[in-house]
Amino acid sequence: MLLTVNGRNIGYDLIGPESAPVVCMTHSLASDGGMWAEQVPALLSGGFRVLRTDMRGHGGSSPVPGDYTMTQLAGDVAWVLDALGIGKVHYIGLSIGGMLGQAFALEHGSKLLSAMWCDTLPSAPVSAAQVWAERMAAVRQANSLAPIADATVERWFTDAFKPRSPRRWQQIRDTVVGTTAVGYLGCSAAIQNFDFVARLPTLRRPVLVVCGADDPGTPPAENRRLAGLVQDARFEEIASARHFPNVEHPETFNRIMMSWLSAQQG
Repeated sequence: MLLTVNGRNIGYDLIGPESAPVVCMTHSLASDGGMWAEQVPALLSGGFRVLRTDMRGHGGSSPVPGDYTMTQLAGDVAWVLDALGIGKVHYIGLSIGGMLGQAFALEHGSKLLSAMWCDTLPSAPVSAAQVWAERMAAVRQANSLAPIADATVERWFTDAFKPRSPRRWQQIRDTVVGTTAVGYLGCSAAIQNFDFVARLPTLRRPVLVVCGADDPGTPPAENRRLAGLVQDARFEEIASARHFPNVEHPETFNRIMMSWLSAQQG
């Protein structure tokens, strides 16, 4: 489904009973709402309504030229909620989805019931500036994510995942290639220009931070640090998983997710 704002489309998917509490989900860089396919059945069975939104230049959302900010990306989500008449949500975001989820919590807190941030960071990865520059240069030169697709998916999954789930692996790789260069570059700029460390201690919402134990890009240590910045936040680690623990070990992820959401409903 599409919403139009200022001449551009925002792709989203909304399913479940209209009267049910809403779980809003945002995805990683070079992905789309389809990365949450393993979670949707569990959420619907648990009595939730599920909203998945696509970032600028990802999935069904139009690319916007130039560099983006986390504030802009979080604002897109808030705009979708307003357009759909949704007042408050439980928020789940992974990677940049967790980063813009932090911006959403800090800047649109009146819309937030609880947050679950996964495999993410509280501030820009300064030590990885050269790595990001190389990735962005390759995408810019090819005007495509094809040159970085294999390396990207290798960072997202352990070696055991592809032989176990080859179709899902290929589907996710295809999504990487299908991401627009403009959207990738704009979101990459946002990842390199944010810092919520000083503001997170002011947040007064329930927060759970989850991370794959073998995630190389947003490692458990950084996710533990993120949890430590928020009053009463919790941290959970999923063994034998890299950047997409929700896809690699959906049973474990879903158990954690549903337990968390059930506690927030009480």
